[in-house]
Amino acid sequence: ALSEAGFCLPGSIGDERTRCGKPNCRCKSDPPVLHGPYHHWTRKIGGRTAGRYLSDDQLDRYGSWFEQAKRIRDLLAELETLSL
Repeated sequence: ALSEAGFCLPGSIGDERTRCGKPNCRCKSDPPVLHGPYHHWTRKIGGRTAGRYLSDDQLDRYGSWFEQAKRIRDLLAELETLSL
């Protein structure tokens, strides 16, 4: 199964909604209408958390790569268990 793996990306994707700094914006109304969603990719680089926002097109293109990375991690965990 590992030999069939394609591209993969580490980390996770989360959707965020935010408020801006404009005083009369809709995000400050009651109830607030927040901006977004913005797709935020978070991962570790050199022991530190790094993040990047992805566009809708990028998420469509790379979304399966995050799922593939999880599948590879699960397969490696299974292999380690079998090895022990």
